Amino acid sequence: MSYYVGAYASSPCTSGWNPELETRYYHQLKQIPSIKGLEHPFLGENLHAYDDDWFLENIDPNWQYVFTCVPGTMGAIGINPNFGIASDDTAGREQALAFMEKARAAIAKLNAHAGRQVVQAIEMQTAPNKAKASSSAASLKASLETMLQWDWQGARVVLEHCDTLIEGQEPAKGFLTLEDEIEVIKAVNQTHNANLGVVINWGRSVIETRSTTGAIEHIQQAKQAGVLAGLMFSGASDQDTPYGVWADTHMPAAPSEHSAIGAERSLMSEAQIHRCIHAADAKNLPILGIKLGIRPKDERLENRVAYNREALAMLGRT
Repeated sequence: MSYYVGAYASSPCTSGWNPELETRYYHQLKQIPSIKGLEHPFLGENLHAYDDDWFLENIDPNWQYVFTCVPGTMGAIGINPNFGIASDDTAGREQALAFMEKARAAIAKLNAHAGRQVVQAIEMQTAPNKAKASSSAASLKASLETMLQWDWQGARVVLEHCDTLIEGQEPAKGFLTLEDEIEVIKAVNQTHNANLGVVINWGRSVIETRSTTGAIEHIQQAKQAGVLAGLMFSGASDQDTPYGVWADTHMPAAPSEHSAIGAERSLMSEAQIHRCIHAADAKNLPILGIKLGIRPKDERLENRVAYNREALAMLGRT
């Protein structure tokens, strides 16, 4: 099988844009045959964070793409806490819709460059943070109904579940509950004959539930509702590590008997990955892949690529 890689999270350009270094990084990624394509970040304006032309020149012509809106969404929330497609604040929701319209334009640009549909889906997140602003299923439904009227050029609109607000614990994201997201998706799909879905991110479900079983539970919940569209693997830890405690830093998987490279004290083991893939019947999912952050931040390029290669091998050994 082949998989999506959120390569931006393990980029060697941690202290600023270095096109020569990033070119070397992409060149090595293109040598990994199990990479189907990229989970590509949309930050709010252009196709690429720094240079659209560089990006179009350096991608593999055979890659496919899933856009993720989480980096741009988090940046926008930092400026306006009411920002989000689930926001009960009219201005904040309209700002989020304008952001998504720019994402749609970026998708069109990438497809036009490729001369075919290469963007398979766009992952949206149900901001804002409920600890800082009001949000609701009703506002999310209104946003999705608006966006379904747009031309997404075949890209499937999916919600990536992020941790919700839990009493007594500090949220990493604090967005809507999975129950609310599923309820809205099912209602919109039925009313509009749509194909909205949910993507489960391993680390974000584990951070929410404070348990590795949380990822399995969320997978089963979405699957039983008939809306499971994808599974992305990012890790987390319940201990003090360079990646933080219960932090959404895309911690790599722990080392395994098959792989010496990995993040010590990561809860995301190879066995946990395999359990989730089986629970999700992942071979039939349109979105399946990894997104890894790397510590230390000055880790050399070759090891950054190796972390991705080894994590993909874990998926392949299922």
